[in-house]
Amino acid sequence: MIAVLACLSAALAIGAGAFGAHGASSPQAAEWLRTGGLYQLIHAVAALCIVGVARGPATLLLIGGAIFAFTLYAMAVGAPKWLGAVTPIGGTLMIVGWLWAGWTYWRGS
Repeated sequence: MIAVLACLSAALAIGAGAFGAHGASSPQAAEWLRTGGLYQLIHAVAALCIVGVARGPATLLLIGGAIFAFTLYAMAVGAPKWLGAVTPIGGTLMIVGWLWAGWTYWRGS
């Protein structure tokens, strides 16, 4: 299931990036869509790469990427700017996911 969600996450990231490039209402909205799409895509691919060995970290990468990206996407389409205060929660989860993945691989080597 994590792999399926990672693929859907990657597809959404591409769509957000495309919308940012062609339909964003302002330069700031385009930047939020671009940044969210980039981080979401990187973490979707990373989750696909590690899910067979490190399921927990892969899940954190996906959840963190989703929180990070969706808060930016929401602001890009008009949500209140205070939502940006939630974005670092996603970033923190991505960092913890990477550290956990590193720990998992280190223990296995």
